Amino acid sequence: MIKKSIRLFIFLTLVQLTNAQTFIQAYQDRANKVSQSNVNTYLQEFEALGVKRTGTAQNTNAFNWIKNKYTSFGYTTANFQEQSWTSNGYTSKNLIVTKTGTLYPNKFVIVCGHFDSINGPGTNDNGSGTSIILELARILKDIPTDYSIKFIHFSGEEQGLLGSSRYVSQIVNGTSPKMDIKVVVNLDQVGGLATKANTKIYCDKDQSSPTSNNAAAALVVQELANCTTLYSPLGVDFDPAESTDYVPFQQNGEIITGFWEYEGGYNNPYVHTANDLYVNMDPVYVYNVGKAAVGAIQHFAVASTTTLAVEDISTSKVLESVEFYPNPANNILNLKISDTSKVFTFEMTDMSGSQILINKENISRIDISHLKPGVYLGTIAMDNEKTTRKIIIE
Repeated sequence: MIKKSIRLFIFLTLVQLTNAQTFIQAYQDRANKVSQSNVNTYLQEFEALGVKRTGTAQNTNAFNWIKNKYTSFGYTTANFQEQSWTSNGYTSKNLIVTKTGTLYPNKFVIVCGHFDSINGPGTNDNGSGTSIILELARILKDIPTDYSIKFIHFSGEEQGLLGSSRYVSQIVNGTSPKMDIKVVVNLDQVGGLATKANTKIYCDKDQSSPTSNNAAAALVVQELANCTTLYSPLGVDFDPAESTDYVPFQQNGEIITGFWEYEGGYNNPYVHTANDLYVNMDPVYVYNVGKAAVGAIQHFAVASTTTLAVEDISTSKVLESVEFYPNPANNILNLKISDTSKVFTFEMTDMSGSQILINKENISRIDISHLKPGVYLGTIAMDNEKTTRKIIIE
């Protein structure tokens, strides 16, 4: 009896160790492939498309802009599904892009977010989530994953989750047998506030009815939090699931979670207004949430653990260690770079993207005494790679 108990204990311990989340270097290497430059570009281009109210030409333009991004990443017609829908007097389309898994092609990790907006361009709500999904799709395109991934861009969220509701009723439940979903991860309003430090992110926890999926969702949200702290510099907190596009999935009995900005949230003064703009959010925060998302989706989809070649990651590691100090700064900004033998350039832009200062002389002590107080972005470029940090000048 004692021997059987010992064997059972050893077996359970091995199962726990097998399923435990541990740091995987290949996942970090891919998380480091999130590009601040890409994030900035996506956000600014998204904003320039205007108010994307469902049913308008601007909404259609945003849909086409997103689809064109996937085409530029190398996705083809075989990956695309366009779901047209009409509800409550609105007509629009959802874009579904599928990356097929190697072991479980018919079981799906869904990563989703909406692209429609009201009363403004919605650069935070939800250009931020849209930008991260695009970076996820770009980085993971050629990475083998055990489970299939669906990158989904919903419209009609602001009018009452119309696009995601139609997707669940018409496609998830319209599949025979019903679509097999491992987890749904939603990205909505993860842009933060320009004037805040933005060092934490909410991981959304399902506490709603039906309760049959709550226990499984509690495990998933903890895994999301673990991935966040493993693969990004962000701290985590938990909040109840929000009124966003994973709700129709949750009500359908699926396992859901997602990210929601810690600073701002429902108290963000800019969302759903004409001032939901790039200048009022924190693109570096979007970059950091993107790293967390890349780590998490790799975990949920069980991505290949083969590490990148050393030459592919060496520069990224140097750039990851870059520090700007003091921050906030007054008269002098110092740059700390671990490998001082490499040639680098430094530039500062304001939040509108206008270049304020450029230094091409490998100088690590920058005079900023002539700059007005405010929030800026500092970018260091080295060996054709860049990293950007937010700088506050007092």
